[in-house]
Amino acid sequence: MSFADTFLNLDVMIRVWPMLWKGVWNTLALAFTTITFGGMLGVAICLVRLYAPRPLRWLAIAYIDVFRALPILVLLVLVYYALPFMGIRLSSFFAAVTALGLVFSAFTAEVFRAGIEAIPPGQTEAAESLGLPFPVTIWKIVLPQALKIAIPPHTSNAVAIAKDTSLASVVAMPDLLKQATDAQALTANPSPLIAAAIMYLIVLLPAVRLVSYFENRFRHS
Repeated sequence: MSFADTFLNLDVMIRVWPMLWKGVWNTLALAFTTITFGGMLGVAICLVRLYAPRPLRWLAIAYIDVFRALPILVLLVLVYYALPFMGIRLSSFFAAVTALGLVFSAFTAEVFRAGIEAIPPGQTEAAESLGLPFPVTIWKIVLPQALKIAIPPHTSNAVAIAKDTSLASVVAMPDLLKQATDAQALTANPSPLIAAAIMYLIVLLPAVRLVSYFENRFRHS
């Protein structure tokens, strides 16, 4: 067989297209849910890390350090296969969201911590002198400015975690990579994997360019 017949077989790609299309939507759903859940949790952990009483700060620091250090693959296996021994059973989708979201939240917490600490302290002191409640100061003054600083690295982390959704195939999550692997086994041809790689590029390349756009825009501002 020629190289094209082996790796770029259009007949095989067309035949397995429904499987790959389903995998694309599952991957997008997984990425969106993970980024939303992990982003909100990360901001909350960041605020605890900076403003909570000292014991809670230590817990937040431990949380961030542990989940930044743990490999995602190990965490996926622990969440999906170990939690049932404790009476907690999650579907493959929610197990993947939990594992990926915990890791993403740890990186998000550090990104927003850097953004908040870059804001001049005089702004929060001015808010206190005006009698603004602390939650209003955080919501109206601190977070909007920190968001501008945090958007470029946060977007970069979001792209990275979207790419890491391919690891969810180890817990039988029918994402794009899992569907492509199953299609390869059914057809005895690696062309579905090449098609999956092209689909990843189509989805993630615009996101990569978006990161560059944000970096340039906020660098000038």
